[in-house]
Amino acid sequence: MKQLILFSFSIVLALSFASCQDPSKPNYQYFPNMYEPVGYEAYADSDAFANGIEAQIPVEGSIARGWQPYEYPDTNEGYEAAKSKLISPLENSEVNLAQGKALYGVYCAVCHGNKGDGQGILMTREKFLGVPSYSDREITQGSIYHVLMYGRNAMGSHAGQVNETERWQIAQHVMELRTKLLN
Repeated sequence: MKQLILFSFSIVLALSFASCQDPSKPNYQYFPNMYEPVGYEAYADSDAFANGIEAQIPVEGSIARGWQPYEYPDTNEGYEAAKSKLISPLENSEVNLAQGKALYGVYCAVCHGNKGDGQGILMTREKFLGVPSYSDREITQGSIYHVLMYGRNAMGSHAGQVNETERWQIAQHVMELRTKLLN
């Protein structure tokens, strides 16, 4: 019996020593970059530029790719100018109206209502009060575009959610809703 216990103890002792490895020599790693990523310095010194820094400020007056400058300022005068002078570059078509209706349903109908009467779900639940009906004021596609770009009164800007083309499509749909409300 004593020999069996001594034999078991020696096997456990041998296994425990065998399981301890040198931590400086780990097992082989497959795809080591997954475990130990290579670090890159974002603002590293470089010989590529005169000031020695990789990250450069864009040249003054440069425009981001795909972005069109909007010349009307975020003022009441800018709103009035956009209302009277800004014209949609998109043709009035069924495709643009359908896309505008879909976008309107996502971004606008919760406040302005599906009919444009100012009775969206947030208005009826009194989360926002005073949402106007499109038949209550004189609007144009240019004024709608301007409001989508900058926001007005309690409505915030939607320029981050919808691009230039989508703003014009929404404006087309809003003008169609206004026509239906006035008739």
